[in-house]
Amino acid sequence: MIVGVPKEIKADEYRVAILPVGVEELSRAGHRVLVEAGAGTGSGITDAQYAAAGAEIVEATGELFGRAELVIKVKEPLPQEWPLLRGGQTIFTYFHFAADEKLTRAVIDSGVTAVAYETIRDARGGHPLLTPMSEVAGRMSIQEGAKYLEKPQLGRGILLGGVPGVMPANVVIIGGGIVGTHAAKVAAGLGANVFILDVNVDRLRYLDDIMAANVTTLFSDRHTLLECIRSADLVIGAVLITGARAPRLIHRDDLKLMKQGSVIIDVAIDQGGCVETSRPTTHSSPTYLVDDVLHYCVTNMPGAVGRTSTYALCNVTLPYANEIATKGIERAAAENSAIASGVNIVAGKVANQAVAETFGLKCEKVRAIK
Repeated sequence: MIVGVPKEIKADEYRVAILPVGVEELSRAGHRVLVEAGAGTGSGITDAQYAAAGAEIVEATGELFGRAELVIKVKEPLPQEWPLLRGGQTIFTYFHFAADEKLTRAVIDSGVTAVAYETIRDARGGHPLLTPMSEVAGRMSIQEGAKYLEKPQLGRGILLGGVPGVMPANVVIIGGGIVGTHAAKVAAGLGANVFILDVNVDRLRYLDDIMAANVTTLFSDRHTLLECIRSADLVIGAVLITGARAPRLIHRDDLKLMKQGSVIIDVAIDQGGCVETSRPTTHSSPTYLVDDVLHYCVTNMPGAVGRTSTYALCNVTLPYANEIATKGIERAAAENSAIASGVNIVAGKVANQAVAETFGLKCEKVRAIK
């Protein structure tokens, strides 16, 4: 199969979808790998390294999409890439369809098969291709939050961990999954007072066992959430419903309860955000104020640490990419339930229930992909 790896064009996106070792393994399996010139630059990987591993370096994006049967990316295709998609082609990347109806309809119209990293589930019910980026985003959320609490960044002028004789910041984390867990570890390590809210009591018991003494677990209900954000200096939105739009848990009027200069980092923005006032931002213009509360809603947080993120992502995507390339998407999905769970759209038909429900579309289980 001809596998294509384009250069990412999303603003401030420095990741790439394959490492030279991945090119080598795919080539050894009999596949032809096309890598767009400069695709790895943001992650410190040169065209020469890809070529030495067996890749063909392609100068034009259109040529790469035109020749590739399987396109492996990091971020969803952007509008300028939509005309390059064609029926019979498989696109393997993060899509986050529920947050973008225009993208969803463009992919439906293109006739491609869309396999989304974020909905692939393993036998234990985990998200193996989402986990490493959630780990990065969780840790980065505290790093960014600490920075934007500084007064020159329009924050409250608070040091996250405080100093002897001065109270540390209060950090409220909504969601105790991978993002929330890693955010809590970093915030606790810096000395903040940390509160994790979740609706899964078993998860809260687990977190209570493994976390430091300055981390408090709380069952998430409306009253508890409002009480927490009232005293919060930093709020991390870390809610995930697989394939679906994130629930809006903080409403516009709730911001009036929050302190002037407090910060919201909405990591759930990829899936639409869990704060009503959240809207997508970029690394070059990451924040904005609403009711004196600073919002940070960058949709590709891990892209800023491209080298770390690329290696973490490619470690987990390569086995799936190799299986799809070797077997073709129909056979791969039929034989591997994890890959089947990643199939969101097939030849103009929506195959993911959450995506279909988000936009009022019919969910069709395509016969060849169960």
